[in-house]
Amino acid sequence: MQHAVGSPLPPPHQSGHGWTPAAHDPGAHHPGGHPGPAAHQGQVPHQGPAAHQGSAPHQGSPPHQGSAPVPPPPPAPGFAPPGPVPHTPHHVQAPQAPETTGHVPLPPGGPVGMPSAPPAASVPDASTTTIAVLLIGPAGAGKTSVAKYWADHRRVPTAHISLDDVREWVRSGFADPQSGWNDNSEAQYRLARRTCGFAARNFLANGISCILDDAVFPDRPVVGLGGWKRHVGPGLLPVVLLPGLEIVLERNAERAGNRRLTDEEVARIHGRMAGWYGSGLPIIDNSQLDVPQTARVLDDVLARSIASPPQW
Repeated sequence: MQHAVGSPLPPPHQSGHGWTPAAHDPGAHHPGGHPGPAAHQGQVPHQGPAAHQGSAPHQGSPPHQGSAPVPPPPPAPGFAPPGPVPHTPHHVQAPQAPETTGHVPLPPGGPVGMPSAPPAASVPDASTTTIAVLLIGPAGAGKTSVAKYWADHRRVPTAHISLDDVREWVRSGFADPQSGWNDNSEAQYRLARRTCGFAARNFLANGISCILDDAVFPDRPVVGLGGWKRHVGPGLLPVVLLPGLEIVLERNAERAGNRRLTDEEVARIHGRMAGWYGSGLPIIDNSQLDVPQTARVLDDVLARSIASPPQW
């Protein structure tokens, strides 16, 4: 079998790849399936007027005028025509399941305003009102015990914040006031009081009542009520817990560690606390009251303070 000089040899037919000779030789295709005259043995196909015997056909010449362009046949079944291959990422991240917990926005703490007084015909119930209480008293007055009990038995969420506990968060370098009141002990006291105030404001902003306890002296501005009002707000309700000196000395004797003071120091503190009489703040003498009884009296005092807030 002879081929035109200069024409490439057709590749062998490979089934399944979509290739047919007609696709590469449009002039050789006939609807009847018979080869055209250019395919006869010993004959050179007619290439048009530009072709001469014994010369190679011009490869850029157009096809025979009597033939029409034949579209390429459809691809064989299962054949995908070549084209851009879509990029497949090596790692496909699976959709994340929704978190069971997440960030819960909290209202920012602001100065605590005065609790709204109930109508004149009704009696306020201090056990169900969201309030901030400052329990004042000398060492051994029972402030911490009463504050914890009162907070434990309320019908609304309530937090107890003890200034002595917060002061003792400082471990190394703790400035113990028993060693003398100096710049370091005063600075740590101020820092603890401010920390308590921030905590109380945040609790109250989120619907949790607070009771704070501190040995506030009426004759010392450094540890006076002004700082508590500034850090918590004007709605803070102060109440003084002041039993007799004998009771305070007995309770102090039961203490241990740096919470226990000398009898002289206890007597001096108790005498200075007597300055709260005549201040206008409510005072509870719990000399003959146990902790539950004192907590009930505290509720009564707070109910009156809500109805008529003290001026301080």
